[in-house]
Amino acid sequence: MKLSSIGYLIKEGIKNIWSNRMMSLASIGVLVSCLVLTGAAVMVTLNVRTVVDKVSDSNVTTVYMDLKATDEDLKSAEQEMKNLKNVTEVSFFPKEEAIKDYKDVVGEKVFAKMEGEGNPLPDAYKVTMADLSKYDETVKEIQAIQSVDTVSSQTDVADKLTSLNKIVQLMSIAIVCALIVISMFIISNTIRMTMYARRFEISIMKSVGATNMFVRIPFLMEGILIGALSGIASLFILMGVYDLIVEAMQHIVPFNAVQFSSVTWPFLGAFLLAGVFVGMLGGIISIGKYLKKEGSIILGW
Repeated sequence: MKLSSIGYLIKEGIKNIWSNRMMSLASIGVLVSCLVLTGAAVMVTLNVRTVVDKVSDSNVTTVYMDLKATDEDLKSAEQEMKNLKNVTEVSFFPKEEAIKDYKDVVGEKVFAKMEGEGNPLPDAYKVTMADLSKYDETVKEIQAIQSVDTVSSQTDVADKLTSLNKIVQLMSIAIVCALIVISMFIISNTIRMTMYARRFEISIMKSVGATNMFVRIPFLMEGILIGALSGIASLFILMGVYDLIVEAMQHIVPFNAVQFSSVTWPFLGAFLLAGVFVGMLGGIISIGKYLKKEGSIILGW
């Protein structure tokens, strides 16, 4: 195919969009909604993961040791905890330090009796885990270590954070799937209307030897251009809306949000690819149905 022919076909695709601008705008609007919601879901997931990671780092679980444990027992248990895959840090918290937290509660006289040999508290370790979703599994491994008495449970915090992340992901997938189907339907109908409006012109083109591919390309270009425009528009809309929401939320609950500037280029690439793919697929579906129905595209109207 000559370059001049390709240029002509691209121009025809642009002309098709303008000729059916209302339907094209509807297609772009729905596809933009789809991409913006997808991007918003991704940003929510990234922020939830950031919070989960931060909480994981600060979510220290206290492991209380047996009162009869010797120094050797403590060192052996500490090494075993450090060897666990999901444990990132283990720090010793001696009972001499722990008892100081109760000084204001019990008073000077009682506290004096509790110091030294009278200390009723056990030695403990502060354990930090890498993955909260494996919290229960890791606690069981710690409890199985000799000289470990009890482990303070943070199961509720771990479960709520991991469940929130899963809910956001599942809702995002459901919404995106529905919007993709709607986008393809509208794009397909837009292209089909264009083909119907130009049915006599297409018949003449076929009668003088135009191939099916030559007929298809302008309509495929229409779908691709709709997708590309949607991708670019989605990026700017998501960027503006995200920054506004984050700024508003930080006035209520201060938190370290993911900066959109750090993901701008990946989002642009993903939006363009997704938009072009959906637009082209919508074009292929509508053109395929049209050609199958009309055969040689010489219509009988």
